[in-house]
Amino acid sequence: MVDNINILGSKYDREIHKSYNYSISGSSSDQDAVIKEQERLLPIANVGRIMKQILPPNAKISKEAKETMQECVSEFISFVTGEASDKCHNEKRKTVNGDDICWALGSLGFDDYVEPLKRYLHKYRELEGERVNQNKVGGNNIIEERDREVGLYSSPRVQLDHLNRGI
Repeated sequence: MVDNINILGSKYDREIHKSYNYSISGSSSDQDAVIKEQERLLPIANVGRIMKQILPPNAKISKEAKETMQECVSEFISFVTGEASDKCHNEKRKTVNGDDICWALGSLGFDDYVEPLKRYLHKYRELEGERVNQNKVGGNNIIEERDREVGLYSSPRVQLDHLNRGI
């Protein structure tokens, strides 16, 4: 685990260590620490699956590489979500939404991801609205076909390519 996360000095950086209060003693609280550690990480199988999508079919990924990526992506998600949560807290809201995540990415300097994510979020909301309306009427074959066209069932890389090309 990363011991010091003070990248940009946000409130999240100061409080992250409070929420991950791990015990070093040999007591039963060690088991609690392991459970908390596992709860904060994305499942390693999912991380490995995402990593494989971008690699050639015959490429192998070591366990150490998967675990390292698991730590990194979990920390990144926590970092961005913490920033979005701070914004919501300041605005006296309890729910973090997609727009808050986009704002947090921009405020943390990940500007290259903001516009593609906003486009994806917009298309997702459009499709979700259509899906709700379609389900009220009955049948969802049209919506599933549109999802495939937009790339909602494809890899994140394909989805990003679709968004960048304006598909």
